[in-house]
Amino acid sequence: MILECPTHTLRETSGFVLETKRLTLRQPTLADIEAIAGIVSDKRVSINLRRVPHPYSVDDARDFINSTADSAETVFLIEAANKAIGLVGLSWETEGVPELGYCFGVDHWGKGYATEAARAAIDFAFEEFAIERMTSGARVLNPASRHVLEKCGFNWTGVELHRFVALGSSTPVDCFKLERSVWSSIRNWSNSTRSA
Repeated sequence: MILECPTHTLRETSGFVLETKRLTLRQPTLADIEAIAGIVSDKRVSINLRRVPHPYSVDDARDFINSTADSAETVFLIEAANKAIGLVGLSWETEGVPELGYCFGVDHWGKGYATEAARAAIDFAFEEFAIERMTSGARVLNPASRHVLEKCGFNWTGVELHRFVALGSSTPVDCFKLERSVWSSIRNWSNSTRSA
């Protein structure tokens, strides 16, 4: 079913569990705050996320969980072998055009998890919402994230300056978009499934 308005909130998508070959994506809960803080508190992670401070504490993780429950954000905790390894989500700051974001604990970089989780979130977005495109971005100094987006079919649209809280300044970001037509042509990329 495709919804005309992208109004799923974390609460409304709480029944969704996305599964890929190696990963389970589910709603984060307050029981996950220590795991989330452990992932995001690493400066190598936080400096690549626009809206998080560094240092990132358990209180910051609690605030994040509580704030996403009442917002237009769709957030999934990513687990591999029942262990939290990252987060992926859709931000709806621009009406009708979600922005994909993700982060992983450093120990889980370079294993293909980001591509696998991003594809599951992309499939979810295009299958659930009447959207024609989605956006994402990666710091210019983060070629691995840029590569993930390119493998998912995103096309580069330019460079913009974005403020990063952990850096306390603005930094160049490669901007990308993924059109529904492109996604439709490559959507059989994985065996991801969803269970309610």
